[in-house]
Amino acid sequence: MILVPAFTFILKLDEKEARATSVFCILPMVCVSSIFYFNSSYIDLKMGILCAVGGTIRRSNWL
Repeated sequence: MILVPAFTFILKLDEKEARATSVFCILPMVCVSSIFYFNSSYIDLKMGILCAVGGTIRRSNWL
């Protein structure tokens, strides 16, 4: 919510670049957090894989 407008107005990036840059900034934190959650057994791996497959199929308009 804060990164995209900040990148757009302060760094003068266009909106597409600002969104891509914010995803790039958030991605390492998500990867590290998921490792900690997985090691603490907070993640149901089977459900996660099913959700990932379903989201990929839906996003690809295969249905």
